[in-house]
Amino acid sequence: MPMAADEIAEMIRAAIPDATVEITDLAGDGDHYAARVVSPSFAGMPRVKQHQQVYAALGGRMGGVLHALQLTTAAS
Repeated sequence: MPMAADEIAEMIRAAIPDATVEITDLAGDGDHYAARVVSPSFAGMPRVKQHQQVYAALGGRMGGVLHALQLTTAAS
């Protein structure tokens, strides 16, 4: 069962409360999304660590329930 865009955003915001999250359904199928996550807590953090934090927020759903996520992160 695909994930809804708002469910993805809620999971990210729950784990990174100060984040601004924008989710775009890339294919209209509920399986391929783009996410832009901006959080002051990312300041000074390498990009790979920022992405790991977002993936951790999704609780292991990547590759299963959520097939693809094009991820962009920024500190501000």
